[in-house]
Amino acid sequence: MATTTPARGARTPPRRGPGAWRTRLWRLDDKVSPYAYIAPFFLVFGAFGLYPLLYTGWIALHRVEMTGLDRSEWVGWDNFARILQDSEFWTAVSNTFVIGVLSTVPQLLVALGLAHLLNYRLRASAFWRTVVLTPYATSVATAALVFALVFRADGGLLNWVLGFAGLGDTDWGNGTWTSKTAISVIVIWRWTGYNALIYLAAMQAVPTDLYEAASLDGASRWQQFRRVTIPSLRPTILFTVVISTIGAMQLFGEPLLLQGGTLGAVGGSEHQYETLSIYLYNYGWKLGHLGPAAAVAWAMLALLLLIALINWIVGRVARRSAA
Repeated sequence: MATTTPARGARTPPRRGPGAWRTRLWRLDDKVSPYAYIAPFFLVFGAFGLYPLLYTGWIALHRVEMTGLDRSEWVGWDNFARILQDSEFWTAVSNTFVIGVLSTVPQLLVALGLAHLLNYRLRASAFWRTVVLTPYATSVATAALVFALVFRADGGLLNWVLGFAGLGDTDWGNGTWTSKTAISVIVIWRWTGYNALIYLAAMQAVPTDLYEAASLDGASRWQQFRRVTIPSLRPTILFTVVISTIGAMQLFGEPLLLQGGTLGAVGGSEHQYETLSIYLYNYGWKLGHLGPAAAVAWAMLALLLLIALINWIVGRVARRSAA
């Protein structure tokens, strides 16, 4: 029996009945569901991320005092000019940069070494990984208070050890470099294990064929680490550098609690360890000038974007050289 096919361009009659409604609902669900799934993230980000950022930018262009939040006066870029002309701001920038370098470089190097050791087949490997992560689970207040007792000038544990070794006492909190070193030690202790586990996860994703080929070529363990592991971890290392840089820029609890009280709130007797977060805290909460404090927050954002751009350029050059 011969069958006829509909001519090209002929209109198919619409389906009617329950099946047509189900088809329409399925098409609507296929188009709308992805947006509904991601909508909660954008709603939360808009309420707790984007809105505070824009509102902080608005405050940075106005004179707003803590004692009169309902009153504001347009000042334009005066708040930014005020902090840029303040020598204490540049001291805070310098302190933040120095502490960031002193804490980030040793931290990532030690984390890389720990991850390399944990990558071997150790007995009770889960236990050692938990031990490495324990400092990260400790609150910043607890860690800072404990290390504040360690670095105390009178009766501190570290000075007792140095005195026992005949090296004399050191005033860790009031020294320019000793205070920065003490804060860096706290940061290193808290974040090394966290970065080590990130490196460990990346190391376990490296194909074993690369190590077998290097071993057949006569490469030692150290050569395998340099020629196989490090190049494979380059994106992960760049990620940890960026994250550690952001954390160093936001450093607040450690310098605040190193000496505590009035000295901790101003970054030392001579602002020798005052970070940008401490500087912002002084302007916003102690002096009550929310305009300059908001300008400091935007200056920190600009510095983070600049550092991220530099890291991106370095990473791109490294990828090109590797290729």
